[in-house]
Order: sequence, then structure tokens, then C-alpha cells
Amino acid sequence: MKSKTIDSFFKKKSTETTQSPSEASQIEVPPSSFVPLNSDARPSKIPRVEDGALDLSNLEREPGLRKQIYEYPVNMRDEIRRAYIKAGPYQPILSEYPASNSKKHPRYFQPLWFKQFSWLEYSPSKDAVFCLPCFLFNSNPTSRFGSSAFTNNGFSNWKKVHDGCNCAFLTHMGKDPNSLHNNAQRAYVDLMNQAQHIEVSLDRQTTQQISANRLRLKTSIDVVRWLSFRGCAFRGHDESLGSKNRGNFLELLSLLASYDEKVEDVLKSAPQNASYTSSKIQKEILQIYANRVRNVIREEIGDRKFSIIVDEARDESKKEQMAIILRFVDKQGQVKERFFDIVHVKDTASLTLKNVIFKVLLQHSFDIQNIRGQGYDGASNMRGEFNGLQALILNDCRYAYYVHCFAHRLQLALVAAAREVVEVHQFFKDLSDIVNIASASSKRHDELQKAQAAEISRLVSINELAT
Repeated sequence: MKSKTIDSFFKKKSTETTQSPSEASQIEVPPSSFVPLNSDARPSKIPRVEDGALDLSNLEREPGLRKQIYEYPVNMRDEIRRAYIKAGPYQPILSEYPASNSKKHPRYFQPLWFKQFSWLEYSPSKDAVFCLPCFLFNSNPTSRFGSSAFTNNGFSNWKKVHDGCNCAFLTHMGKDPNSLHNNAQRAYVDLMNQAQHIEVSLDRQTTQQISANRLRLKTSIDVVRWLSFRGCAFRGHDESLGSKNRGNFLELLSLLASYDEKVEDVLKSAPQNASYTSSKIQKEILQIYANRVRNVIREEIGDRKFSIIVDEARDESKKEQMAIILRFVDKQGQVKERFFDIVHVKDTASLTLKNVIFKVLLQHSFDIQNIRGQGYDGASNMRGEFNGLQALILNDCRYAYYVHCFAHRLQLALVAAAREVVEVHQFFKDLSDIVNIASASSKRHDELQKAQAAEISRLVSINELAT
């Protein structure tokens, strides 16, 4: 018999409607339906477990013929109990019930007892009564749960039914609220109440937990998006609870919580493993955003030709970082440049740079043969004619022509002009001295601003400068 999976346990939602024993409908049975013990005919079918499956709609209801609840697999008993509860107690109404063995004073089962004791069941095959709640929750064959007379053998001593305080039915129920029958009756009612089932309760708690987790994550995503769009730092020097400045991310998160009670509640009640505010989560959200942006750029380029612009720089942590920019013509014929990625490289060797560039492009399904241009600075490892980066890429992409970066060329031209032309060199030298003198003293800086304001006012007054 296959056991239920944990997913089915949490996701299962029972839609069955149940009824109490007092609401169970009585079954009209003609007199001919009475079946003696030695008869082969049956008023209902006996359940068979075949290939690990059980037809709950075909359970044996006749108390004298049905299997005991403890004979079923443990993981199927609750489903079987629900099926019996839904069907209700087996209470056939016969035009004539068989007489007891006493010839002088014959006694008969009275259908009126069904109304007096809603849990009562009658077995035509045994001419005996049973207790439905005790039968359903008698899970131990060696126990006397509710007494075996009302669960296994059946009770048929009709003389003891109307015996005052010694009535067999009342004795079975017991005066103690914790009697076996009363405990079974409470279990019977609890099982009928679908809203209190463990599956429903866990499902409700799981739904609330999912909603709270989503709200916490959405708040963190909004904070990450705002900070990244503004180019602000995320982390703080001291992010402990006692810190006055825990960093932009946590402070902005706290600000949003102060304006929304739902956000405040879910942040305060967040478990330690699902707060979604750690540095790892922040980086993961940023990485997801970066991937989405790269996917949009990839879709924008499509299968069109493109050029690459690459430059390296050392960041504050002394790591060599390589920036990759893609230049292409969009559908409208406009030239676009998109910053695509920044990658850490272990060194600036031309072969290392080439492998990293190709790896990034291939990860996003770019066709290397669509490269139509390369733009780098004039360093030997980049523009080398034989072993430079542009030469290595040109060997694989015959149309990827190298163009020396115009910004770098302008910088080189200015440096060369400043060295060779005396007037230009003197201009930049004097300008540097003025800037250093003015910025070295706040008093000089204020005097410079005051003189500049006076000069602007004079030019405006003589109509030399328009405001």
C-alpha cells in the first residue's frame, strides 16, 4: 500500500460534507431483505483492496458483515471513517424483526430505538445492534473499546434495553464524560468537522506563511530596486540592532515599515531563516535584476551584428574588473550602446581577456561571428598586432575590426600637445596652480566666489551677459 506523500498531506483539501449520527438517514429495507446467518446473499458489498486501491463508495455497511476498522491499513483509516460517517449509521426499517429465542416471552428489536440513540446500528444478518462511533475508532483488536458487544459481536439481549438505570444502551454510553463511548463520540464529531482537521489547519497556516513571506520579499525587492537605481550603497558599517545607522538598506526598510502596519507585522514576526534582509539575499536580488536587464539587451540585439567595447580598471578592493559594452543598431536604425556586464579577471593577459569575453557572450547565446568591431585603449596587450586582444579575436572573427577608442586617443593627443607646445603646457600649469591655491583655503575660495559674483553682475548690467 502506497503511503501518502508530504505534498499531498499539505495540499489536500477535503470537500466532503459530513453528517452527525442524529442526522443520518434511515434505510428502508423490505421484509424480504432479512438475511439469516447461513445465507450467501448480502445486502451490500464487501470492500476489496486490489493493487493498493480501495473503492470508498463501495464499502460494506452491514455491521455484521463489514471488516473491523483495525483490519485496514493505518494510512487509509481516516478516509474510511469519513466514508462511513458520510453514509451514516446503518438503520434498516423492517416491517417485522425476528423474535428472540424465548418462546414464552419473545422480544423484538424496536425501530424507535434509532431515534432515541442516534449512534445505533442494526445488523439483519446477526439480528444485533452495534455502535457506529465505537466501531470507527476501535483501532486495537485486543482492546475493549466501547465493549466488544457493540463493535465486534453485536448486542441482542433486548430484555436489558428497557431496564431503567441498567439499560444496556445507557450503560454502554456511560455516565463519565471520559467513557470509551463518549471519547469515540467526540472523535466522531471532530472528524466530521472539516474546518478543524489537521490538513485544513496546516493548509491555512501554510497559506498565511506564504503570504507573509511574499510581502517580506516584495519589500526587500522594492528597497533593492530603489537603492540600485539611485546608485546608493546598501550596507552599513554597523548593522547591529543597537546601531544608530544600520545602512541604507535596513534603514529604508524600517522607514517603509513605519508607514505600513502589514509590513511592520511581517518584518517583526519574520523567522530567522526567512527575513529576506541578509547581504546574501540583497546580492541575489541584484543578480536577478542584472540577469533580467541582460536578457532585455539580448532580445533587443537579437541576431543583428554588434561591436564590443572593453576596458579594465582596478576597483577599491584592488581587483581587476573588466567592463563590457555592446554597440549595435536597433530596429529603428538608431545606434545604441548598452553596458552589458562587469567581470573580475585574474590578470590582464590578452588570452585571459579573450576567454572571459567569449564566455560572457556565449552564456547569453550571442553568435561570436556577428562581432563587427572592437574598441579598446592603446595598451600593448589590447592593440598588439600579433598577440594582442584584438588580434586574437580577429583570428576567430575575420570581420571584427579593431578601432582605437576615441576617448583614449583624445587623452593621448592632449598629453602630447601639453608636452610639445609651450603655451599649452604653461596654461595647464597656471590653471593647476590657481585651482590648488583657491581650494587650499576656504577664505580664498569665498573671495573667489565673491569676485566671480561681482563680475557676473557687472556683465549683466552692461548687457554683456544674459540671465
